[in-house]
Amino acid sequence: MSNLLRTFVLMAVLTVLFVWVGGAVGGREGAVVAFLAAAVMNFFAYFFSDKLVLARYQARPATPESEPRLYGIVAELAQQAGLPMPKVYVVQDQTPNAFATGRNPRHAAVAATEGILALLDDRELSGVMAHELAHVKHRDILTGTIASTMAGALAMLGRFAMYGGQGRRSRGNPAILLMAAIGAPIAAMVIRMTISRVREYAADAGGAVIGGRPDGLADALEKLAGARRGAALQNLNAAHAHMFIVNPLSGLRGLANLFASHPPMEERIRRLRAMAVAAP
Repeated sequence: MSNLLRTFVLMAVLTVLFVWVGGAVGGREGAVVAFLAAAVMNFFAYFFSDKLVLARYQARPATPESEPRLYGIVAELAQQAGLPMPKVYVVQDQTPNAFATGRNPRHAAVAATEGILALLDDRELSGVMAHELAHVKHRDILTGTIASTMAGALAMLGRFAMYGGQGRRSRGNPAILLMAAIGAPIAAMVIRMTISRVREYAADAGGAVIGGRPDGLADALEKLAGARRGAALQNLNAAHAHMFIVNPLSGLRGLANLFASHPPMEERIRRLRAMAVAAP
């Protein structure tokens, strides 16, 4: 399935869920309102979500003069990948992490925290930024942005169904309301997490191809796995967790791992090591 088709299918499925929950809460009028709200949110997510994400994490633009190391690495990798030069940002946070955002390769941005710049050497940082450019090349950032926006909205609508759905304006029966309140947000989260995990494996492989050094990204992930224990990004929104190269929500254990936004770090590293061994 192409990334464009995958994004369309994701939008359609989440919109249907959103409309269904709206109908369960408010009948036909609720479904119409939910549909209009979904259309507005998809439009807003497509055109403006990148700006909101960068503003939330107080990212500052990186230039060849202010950040020659990071900017130079991204410029070289973008040329190797055949991509337009993305905007480059630095997040003033000591927690090591990085992400990409934007709606397509011509309107893309990559960001790295001050913490990751201090932690990684040039080879490892190149592996990380190649991973982010692979997301750009695969157009994953649009898919993830829309999924995050709609999943968050479904969770909010589900809470309304739970706490406000029994009021006079509700037209649904209690069983349907309970299913809408609990089932739809969980379904949206599972869809988002499943897509996110597949995208991370693909971006690891794509980044290794762009940078030509699978071992660089593998070494970076090992460092990041150790450094992120007990660390949390400032201003973190849990709905953005899937955007980062490593899961910023640490401490997941057991059943909670089923809903993690990233695949197991050990498996990601194992795959990259295997690619390095197989490389000529």
